[in-house]
Amino acid sequence: MEDNTKLATMEDTVEYHLFLIPDELRDPEKHKEILQKYIERIMTQFAPMLAPYIWQNQPFNLRYKPGKGNVPAHMFGVTKFGDNIEDEWFIVYIVKQITKEFPELVARIEDNDGEFLLIEAADFLPKWLDPDNSANRVFFQRGELCLIPAPRKPGTMSWLPTTPPTVPQALNIISTHPEEILASESIRAAVNRRIRGYPEKIQASLHRAHCFLPASIVALLKQHPRLVAAGVQAFYLRDPIDLRACRVFKTFLPETRIMTSVTFTKCLYAQLVQQRFVPDRRSGYKMPPPSHPQYRAHELGMKLAHGFEILCSKCSPHFSESKKSFMTTSPLWAGFLESLKKNDYFKGLIEGSAQYQARLEMAKNYFQLSVNRPESCLAMSPGEEILTLLQTMPFDIEELKKEEANLPPEDDDRWLALSPDQLDQLLQEVAGKKEAEPTSKKEEQNYDLNQVSESMKAFISKVSTHKGAELPREPSEAPITFDADSFLNYFDKILGPSPHESDSDDLDEEDFECLDSDDDLDLKTEAAGEEASVKGTLNNLKSYMAQMDRELAYTSIGKSFTTQKQMESLSQTTNNNSDEEDSGAGGSVMTPVDVDLNLVSNILESYSSQAGLAGPASNLLQSMGVQLPDNSDHRPTSKPTQD
Repeated sequence: MEDNTKLATMEDTVEYHLFLIPDELRDPEKHKEILQKYIERIMTQFAPMLAPYIWQNQPFNLRYKPGKGNVPAHMFGVTKFGDNIEDEWFIVYIVKQITKEFPELVARIEDNDGEFLLIEAADFLPKWLDPDNSANRVFFQRGELCLIPAPRKPGTMSWLPTTPPTVPQALNIISTHPEEILASESIRAAVNRRIRGYPEKIQASLHRAHCFLPASIVALLKQHPRLVAAGVQAFYLRDPIDLRACRVFKTFLPETRIMTSVTFTKCLYAQLVQQRFVPDRRSGYKMPPPSHPQYRAHELGMKLAHGFEILCSKCSPHFSESKKSFMTTSPLWAGFLESLKKNDYFKGLIEGSAQYQARLEMAKNYFQLSVNRPESCLAMSPGEEILTLLQTMPFDIEELKKEEANLPPEDDDRWLALSPDQLDQLLQEVAGKKEAEPTSKKEEQNYDLNQVSESMKAFISKVSTHKGAELPREPSEAPITFDADSFLNYFDKILGPSPHESDSDDLDEEDFECLDSDDDLDLKTEAAGEEASVKGTLNNLKSYMAQMDRELAYTSIGKSFTTQKQMESLSQTTNNNSDEEDSGAGGSVMTPVDVDLNLVSNILESYSSQAGLAGPASNLLQSMGVQLPDNSDHRPTSKPTQD
C-alpha cells in the first residue's frame, strides 16, 4: 500500500491495518478519538483469546496511526513472529474475525513477502494478477476475503481504476461494490484452510513438560507464562558473550531448583530440545546421567535457566524508574478492567481468589503489551521486566515444593520425530490435498505408464516464458493433444525436404516454358544453383548425421537407448537376435529410438533412486498431477516392457 512503512528489521514481521468506512470525518481529533475507542473495544472483546496466548516474539497489538499522504488515519499493528509461522496465521484469523464482528471496518494484512495471502492461494489466482499490480487489492470485509479486480478492457467498468488503486479508492470500491469484489471461492478456501481450527487450534499448539527450575523462575512463569518465550529465545540465540554471564549465576541460583510443569508452544519446545548444550562447570548446574528418568526435565530446566540469566545480565540493576512506574500506572487501566468485567472475562470467579488473581495478572500483562503499549524509549526489555517482577512479587519456596507432588502429566513429544508417512500427510494437508489412499497390488500392476509419457508431452506443448512454464495441473482437465505429423513437418522445414523430393536438380520442361527472357533464365538458373547448393549441404548434413548414428549405435551410449527393433526382437528367438547383431553396421538399417519407452524408463529410474524422498522426478510428476505407486519390491529398476 502507499506509504507502506518499511519493516524495521529483516526478521519475519507481519503488519495489519484496520480502516473505518465510510470515512467521512474531517476532524482529526474526533477521528482519533473514535479509532481509539474502537481499539479499546476490539482488544477487550478478543482478550479471552489474546491474553493467554504465548507469542514467539511480539504480541498482537493495535495503535492509532495518523493519516499521511493518500493513506487515511487508521488502526495499525506490527508483530515480529520469528520462527513460529502459526503466530502470523493466528493474527490473520484475529483480523478476519475483527471485520466480522465490526462490519464497518476493513482490514488488510501483509508481511516481509508482501501479499502473503495471495502467495497462499497462488494456484488459484487470475492470470492478470501479478506482484506489480497487486497493491491495495486484498482486503478483509465482513469476515470475507476481497480482491479488487482490474478491468479487462478500459472503460468496461467505470468504477474500477486501470492502475492499482490507492487506499481511498480501494475503500470507496469496497463500500460501494461489496459483492463484485468478493474473492473467488477457491482463493477464499485456500486462505480459510490455513486458519481452520482456530481458536481451538491454540491448545493443540501447546506442549506441557516438566522442568527442574530455580524457584524464582517457577514463580515468574506461574503468574507470567508468556515469559517462557523470552527465556527460550535468549538461550536459542545466545552467543559467546552471552554465555560469559552464565559462568557463575547471580540471579537464578541452581541450589533453589524445584520440579515444575511449564507450558511451551511446540515451536519453543522444539527450539529448546533440539540444541545440544553442556553447562559451564562453574555454573553449578550439574546434570544427571542420560539414563536418569528425569534427565529431560533437568536438561530443559538448565537451558531455560541459562536463557533467563542471559536476559537479566543484559540490563542494569538500576534502570530508569520511569519505566517501572509506566508499567504499573495508566489512566486507561481502570476503564479497560471495567470493560473486561462487562465482557465476562473473569467467568464469574470470586474476586480475590487464586484463579481470579491469575486472570487479573494475565489481563495486566495483556493490557501492557497490546493495549497500552509504550513508546520504544519507555518500553521495558524482558530482563528489566523480570528484575522488576522479582522485586515486587513475593513467593514461598516451601509452597512451590509442595506442588511438586501434584504436577500434571507431561505431553507426549513423539511429534518431534515424524515418520515419512506422517510427514507426507502433513505436507498434503498444508498443500490442501486429500490424503492419498494406499494403492493395492492390483492397482500397481494395472498402472498405466502411458500417463507419464502423455503428461510429459503435454508439458512440452505448454507455453513457457521468462516467468516459467505452465504446468498441466490435472491431466483430466483437458485432453492431451500431440500432433505427430505437425511435429515432424516442423523438423522437415528446418532440415529441408525429404530426399526423394530433392534427388534431382534438373529443370522440368514446364519450367523452361515459363521463362520469358534470357534475364529471367539467368535468374532462374542462379536461384536453381543456390537451391541445389542448399539441398546438397542438407543432404551432406543428413548423411553425416546418419553416419554418426551408425557409429554410436554399437557404443555404450547407443546401447543405452531402447529402439523399436529391440522391442520387436523380444518376441523372436535368440538365434534371430544373433543374426541381426552379426549383420554388421554396414548393412544394417537404423531403427528409430522408442521415445516414450526411454522417457518412462529414465523417469522410473530417477524416481526409484530417490528412495522415497523428494527429488526432481517426483516433483515434476506431482506438479503435473501424476502420482506413481510406491516401489514396493526395492529391486533395481529395469526397463519396462511393452505388451
